[in-house]
Amino acid sequence: MNVAESIKLKRQRLNMTQKELADAIGLGKFGDRTVRRWEKGECKPSHLEINAILNFPEKAPFKDSEDAPYKMIDLFAGIGGTRLGFHQTGKVKNVFSSEWDKFSQKTYYANFGEQPQGDITKINEKDIPDHDILVAGFPCQAFSQAGKKLGFEDTRGTLFFDVARILKEKRPAAFLLENVKNLKSHDHGRTFKVIMNTLHDLNYEVSYALFKARDFGAPQNRERIYIVGLNKDKVKNSNLFEFPIPPKPKTRVGDILEEHVDSKYTISDKLWAGHQRRKRENKAKGKGFGYTLFNANSPYTNTISARYYKDGSEILIEQKGKNPRKVTPREAARLQGFPENYIIPVSDTQAYKEFGNSVCVLTIHAIAENIIEFLDKNLEK
Repeated sequence: MNVAESIKLKRQRLNMTQKELADAIGLGKFGDRTVRRWEKGECKPSHLEINAILNFPEKAPFKDSEDAPYKMIDLFAGIGGTRLGFHQTGKVKNVFSSEWDKFSQKTYYANFGEQPQGDITKINEKDIPDHDILVAGFPCQAFSQAGKKLGFEDTRGTLFFDVARILKEKRPAAFLLENVKNLKSHDHGRTFKVIMNTLHDLNYEVSYALFKARDFGAPQNRERIYIVGLNKDKVKNSNLFEFPIPPKPKTRVGDILEEHVDSKYTISDKLWAGHQRRKRENKAKGKGFGYTLFNANSPYTNTISARYYKDGSEILIEQKGKNPRKVTPREAARLQGFPENYIIPVSDTQAYKEFGNSVCVLTIHAIAENIIEFLDKNLEK
């Protein structure tokens, strides 16, 4: 088999477009054109490039143990960041997942070997397998400062009730919900009150904590609310559950930065000039919004968001003698605490959206360890 055929067959097995493969192996700005020419036999990749393609992993790295003691379901799964934190305990087997975004489904499949089911609002709660733990990062647009501030009046806000109807039907021993920190203060606290009342009415002992990603070792100032519930009918001493104490290690942005980053991540003169102009205008108006520069010695970055692919303004990395650059998708993964063997099988644009929407795996893992340890001691067998 010739090189052109090998590349094309490999790409087809990976279910990747030419653009996705180009970004995944780190080609430059017009990498998809290069892949197209390779596949047509018009030119040949270097030895390094062909190795990068042929060695790109085809097996999902995060398969659950079949004899894990606890069953879990993963709702609004995204790319499986919450699942991954639980998987790392070695004690959880996922039996159902739901995610409607086709690119996130692709990333999820590449890493866990399972295709999530689609829109949770169209899935009957009776059809969901029995499970011990439910996890959900229910969409937070309705509760975010950046959203419309409509909460439960916003149709996306009601997606919380899909979590509630599944809890009511399946009665798992425990759940973990994750959301933006503004959930607590939204609509003068009324939104959070409705959520807590709903969970209490389902007979769960509920506690919550606000954690920053950097307090668990990821160099990012991402603050989120984590809500844990324990089923009072199944779990003894449910009121005694405690969240982990953040270890608060020293973090440094340099620890997640790649060497030899392609010039396609350096922002254009036009974009850089626009960032600087907007910052000046905002400063004159007394607003604090604008780009933020970081370097290897910065302790942590701002929070990466799903819109990062647009202009990268919230996290720009300084470069000597040239315009700053965006973080790469792999650096974005590291900012969220994803391990190095986590596969990124989508274009850079989609990868930024996915990691911006995801969770800090290090924080989830710490909470998961506490939940599992508590269930080990207190779950009525």
